Amino acid sequence: MTVIDELQRDHVNLGRLLEILDRKIIKLKSGHHPNFNLMADVVDYIANYAEEHHHPREDKIYAHFKGRDEQLDQALLECEAQHVELRGNAEKLLSVIDDILNDAVIPMDEFIAHLELFVENEKSHMRMEEIAVFPLIRDVATDPDWEHTSALAPAVNDPLFGERLADEYRDLYQQLLDDIEQSA
Repeated sequence: MTVIDELQRDHVNLGRLLEILDRKIIKLKSGHHPNFNLMADVVDYIANYAEEHHHPREDKIYAHFKGRDEQLDQALLECEAQHVELRGNAEKLLSVIDDILNDAVIPMDEFIAHLELFVENEKSHMRMEEIAVFPLIRDVATDPDWEHTSALAPAVNDPLFGERLADEYRDLYQQLLDDIEQSA
């Protein structure tokens, strides 16, 4: 399994969480009130996992392949800019959720707009990497590149979807399972 394959696996797992948030958006629009604590935990997980593990790993790999292909270089520049934008969107959404949890009056349509922007930008970013970045890296990569990038950016255990579920995410994982069953 190459590093790109591992990053794609991350995308699949993050996509699962984004689908849960999509279902929450539908419920919100129909007048239901979600579990804001759970929503905050999901957004926080997505943002933290991306910031602490996924994006730094991508950045190391992308740096390794810079200068090999003009089209790839353009895609990597766009990707770097999106990483910054995604971090800002997550911070804004977490701030709004925090305000709601602290009894601030936030119009529901404003909250939904923040949530929709967060989910769509995350999905759009992953699509862009899947379509524009990962295939171009595969086109220029050699066996020594795969060996080097595996050592440069070793796999990390995903604290929610990995083999060893981190203690801090055990409750989140169980709540997500419960929430999925309730929304079925």
